[in-house]
Amino acid sequence: MLNIISNLYKNKNFNEIDFRFAEFIYKLDGKEDEVMFLSAALVSNATGAGDICLDLDRYAKKGMVEQADARERIAIPPLPDWRKKLRASTVVGGPEDYRPLILDGQNRLYLYRYWEYQKKLSDRIRQKAATKVTGVNPAVLKDGLKRLFKSSTLLVDWQQIAAIAAVLNRFSVISGGPGTGKTYLVAKILALLLEQDRDRDLRIFLTAPTGKAAMKLAETIKTAIPTIPCPDAIRDAIPTEAATLHRLLQTIPHSPYFHYCEENPLRADVVVVDEASMIDLALMSKLFQALPADARVILVGDRDQLASVQPGSVLGDICDPGCIHDFSESFWEQVNRLSGVPPDAADIRILPTEGLYDGIIALRRNYRFSETGGIGGFSNAVKSGNTSTAMEVLARTEEPGIIWEPAFSANTLQKILEESVITGYSPYLQEEDPSAALEMFNRFQILCALNKGPFGIHAVNQLVEQVLSRNGLIAAAQLPQHPWYRGRPVIITRNDYHLGLYNGDIGITLPDPEDNRGALQVHFPDSHGNTRRFNPRQLPEHETVYAMTVHKSQGSEFARILLILPDKDVAVLTRELVYTAVTRAREEVVIYASRPVLQTAISRRFDRSSGLGDALRCFTRWS
Repeated sequence: MLNIISNLYKNKNFNEIDFRFAEFIYKLDGKEDEVMFLSAALVSNATGAGDICLDLDRYAKKGMVEQADARERIAIPPLPDWRKKLRASTVVGGPEDYRPLILDGQNRLYLYRYWEYQKKLSDRIRQKAATKVTGVNPAVLKDGLKRLFKSSTLLVDWQQIAAIAAVLNRFSVISGGPGTGKTYLVAKILALLLEQDRDRDLRIFLTAPTGKAAMKLAETIKTAIPTIPCPDAIRDAIPTEAATLHRLLQTIPHSPYFHYCEENPLRADVVVVDEASMIDLALMSKLFQALPADARVILVGDRDQLASVQPGSVLGDICDPGCIHDFSESFWEQVNRLSGVPPDAADIRILPTEGLYDGIIALRRNYRFSETGGIGGFSNAVKSGNTSTAMEVLARTEEPGIIWEPAFSANTLQKILEESVITGYSPYLQEEDPSAALEMFNRFQILCALNKGPFGIHAVNQLVEQVLSRNGLIAAAQLPQHPWYRGRPVIITRNDYHLGLYNGDIGITLPDPEDNRGALQVHFPDSHGNTRRFNPRQLPEHETVYAMTVHKSQGSEFARILLILPDKDVAVLTRELVYTAVTRAREEVVIYASRPVLQTAISRRFDRSSGLGDALRCFTRWS
């Protein structure tokens, strides 16, 4: 047995954390069962990889460990025997038990804390969806809809339907890609809600998972407010400040807990959560636990984007593609009375009972991109996994906005990058004003799928520095000895609540305009269109960011992006990664990827094991 455990530890599929957890569970169980050891290692490994649970069906009858000479092997037993062994263990419980591991009826094995996160989140979402909103004035709502949503030639104006759903439900979701007008729609929804409650001050909170996403949300709301046809008092009441989720819930230092929680709920009437696809299960569960039962929650995001870095794919689990634009008969009757949309509108399915689906709306019309060509046509093909159409769009050389460069290698990457790097980054490097430099820097960004390797961000950032140094755009002499030089862009990688700098914030290193000595400061944008400057030595963990990972780019937009994929297939290359990358661009995308790698990525769907979708799908309003 010890020899088998040793081989398991050495296997590349498992890390130190997996092994130590398995060892703990194995000793706690006390039966010296190698299947229990392996099960604990697998569930730990699955959680570390982003899954909420271990799907036993996926692993049943698979051999997990082999020596080089194939003489030692741990075989997972058939599924019935595996379940029987797990259920016989004192460390494994069912959904109602308090044990280190939880096994549900669908052959999913959880770490207890993730089972609890999932259970509490699903319970609260179901509770909100099941509670009817009372006191809505149909006449006021109908008048507001007429003013805020002009008549359209479209059979169904999904923005208007989303607004109705947000007013009539305590839980709603607005999903749509960049260019579908999600944030402008949020401003209109807030105006409608404020018109419904003129007699009291609604406590409305705007929040997002990162500082950059929160700032972008606030800026877009500010831009939208003057365009909303409503009384000045309503416009003035729409909030224009947004906070990160951690700031909203108030982090307790050196603790995974928040000040606002189940025992101390946030005093809120409406909470708008932007970039919801980036939020992991644990954080989303803690948010919902901290909200009052009668508060409205509006999740805004793109269900087709990459999921969170941490375990969970919450927005994707909620927005089951099979249920998009299913509606109950009673809800659709209200839509018809309020907006005149016919009861037999296209692309919807009417169901007899009310359900969670009444609050989930996917926006379809894109106001930025063509649906068939360029960035829009390519991204639509990618998110649906249509490889042939995606490659056809790339092959049309006259297609504006998207360029494909299939012939490149690690040896030629620097040469290929040179023109793009100089064109993309020289404008901001020649700018003296920090605010202008930050705005110019955000016009171009290099995105990579990986951190390490010749096509990862660390190697590419070094190549970019070499190009800029060789062309006299940054100070070459300082690079080897001292990382700080004029123009260095950095991205924060760890939250610092004292300084107000958060993971994902980007700053530019420039001389302090108020210091005649020219001392270098790192300038970050603030929510008022100005900058905050910091001594480089003050900064929390950070790294150079000429290139960033696609994951880090979520919540950002750039005029132009250059996407670099590795020359060989790796597991992280999925259609969600490609889609997320290309939709960061407003104007142009250049893709460096070989045909086989790109085709494989588009054909592969990102899939995380979770029971959240099942817990929500079974919901109807029984009360």
